[in-house]
Amino acid sequence: MSGAKTARRDPAIVMRLSRLGSLHQCRLSFMRVLTRRMARDRWRFERRQFDIDNAGVGTAVYTAHGPERSYSLVAFAHDLPDALRSDRVIAEAWDATFALYDGVPDEADIKRLSQNVPLQEAGRVSERELTLSRANRSVRLWKHVVEALAEGRQPDSDQIDAVGYLMRTTAVYGSGKFGAADRETIADRPEMHGPFQVEMLSVYLIRTFVRDLVEHMARARGGGNAVALDPSIARRLGIGNSTGLGMAPYIVNHPVLFGNWIMAREEAIARVCSLAEANDGEVELFRDVLRRAEISVERWRSEHPIQIEKLALLRADLDAIRDRMVSGLHGDHPWRRLIDWAGKALNEEGQELLTSLILEPYGDLVDGLADCMADTRTDTFRIDGSMPVAKVRDLIASSFGWALDANWQERQNCARVWYVSEEKLEPRLGERHEEPLAAYEQPLAPARDAALAYEALAQWDENIPVARFLLKHPEHRHTVRRAQMSRFAPYGEIRDNTIGAQVLPIDMLRAKLSFFGATHFDPRSDRWVRICMYAGAPFPEELNEKNSDLWVYPEAGS
Repeated sequence: MSGAKTARRDPAIVMRLSRLGSLHQCRLSFMRVLTRRMARDRWRFERRQFDIDNAGVGTAVYTAHGPERSYSLVAFAHDLPDALRSDRVIAEAWDATFALYDGVPDEADIKRLSQNVPLQEAGRVSERELTLSRANRSVRLWKHVVEALAEGRQPDSDQIDAVGYLMRTTAVYGSGKFGAADRETIADRPEMHGPFQVEMLSVYLIRTFVRDLVEHMARARGGGNAVALDPSIARRLGIGNSTGLGMAPYIVNHPVLFGNWIMAREEAIARVCSLAEANDGEVELFRDVLRRAEISVERWRSEHPIQIEKLALLRADLDAIRDRMVSGLHGDHPWRRLIDWAGKALNEEGQELLTSLILEPYGDLVDGLADCMADTRTDTFRIDGSMPVAKVRDLIASSFGWALDANWQERQNCARVWYVSEEKLEPRLGERHEEPLAAYEQPLAPARDAALAYEALAQWDENIPVARFLLKHPEHRHTVRRAQMSRFAPYGEIRDNTIGAQVLPIDMLRAKLSFFGATHFDPRSDRWVRICMYAGAPFPEELNEKNSDLWVYPEAGS
């Protein structure tokens, strides 16, 4: 039963970088959306080919059959010398390379892919391929698991938890990269309508291949003595990912899409907080996922000072939530009161974990919001030139009012420059006052640009169409466009300085990765992070409606 509607949280609170950098996965995360759908629609999986030799070299094909269409992961395993193993985007060799094929490939398709996929950027794929990806082994854990299984024993649980994955991807490319199919090709398919579903399917199948490959290598080494991974241990292993600055510009460059993600999450939180009461079953489910979240946080490892401090605060926050639960969740609007308490008593990391956890008992109420997270509006990129100058200034002030009074000439406010390295072909964040980078700057400082456009617009009659202003000042087109987009995406703009001396790009990375469903964020600097994907998820042969969702929260002993 619902009471008075709780308003969504103010974008001025939600869209601060420190809070975005504290987001956790939730029911709307893309991995969980996919596993729920595959279980509900009774997808069928098969390993069509596994031609891998004793050196770990060869080809495998895994096919997922949905109600109307099939998708096949074509995997190529390589014998990579340790000296060539690198997580850099510019690497030229990997332990495994992959393509997700739209349908079921024949021998000619596999031959074509074998000549291109192992080359990654140096090769080309076709419109029949939906993603292109690669992965490297976590060398120490890989060797430990192969050795243990070959000798007939299971790997050490502490080593499993310390790493969490046997391979980590360094890229999962989709949406037209290197000749692959454009997003529009699959956007109208129900199973692919949501954001990044094709990439999440690729990673899900890669995880199955990695499990099969490590068991194959153990048999090649141990023969009849070798054993398979215990299913409970295998489920604890996810797929790692190394993500650097390349991901950070995405959420700046896609304000409507990213705004839809945040809006859906905030609407889900508001819906739960609007409930007038919680029944015993809902409270018990919440208590269960809270206990399981504590296990997950206890297994979360990091060596970075920032994350070590955040983990210590998070563990203290979980203790506080547990103490708070002693008094139960009875009375009027219990979830709203719990979230209001958290806003005063917990740190941002704990607050955002709690907002994820309160959604868990209410799938029927919030899961449908996943269908609202894609960007289906094709008209938002077009500037409305007839809009009066006064209206444009109002829109800029609404999203960037905090930035209008800042002194953008101060060194600390414009200390950084986003650019693309010509040598490495990777996004970079340089020091504006120490390197000659201004000529190469990417448009990733919306707050500064908004302040400049706002000041320039002040010199014009407020009633004239903004098109006349833009004829004289085309350098402000992107800001006017963003201002007009904000009408449809109130959560589309970061409410912080992305070029300031204190900016932490890892906050931007984590915001995006949390919506993927990533866990156990492990920053390696302020500019790149390692994460784990699908840890705890059932494998294809195990997947059913009972285990398709809460797998992200480990159970005691699992």
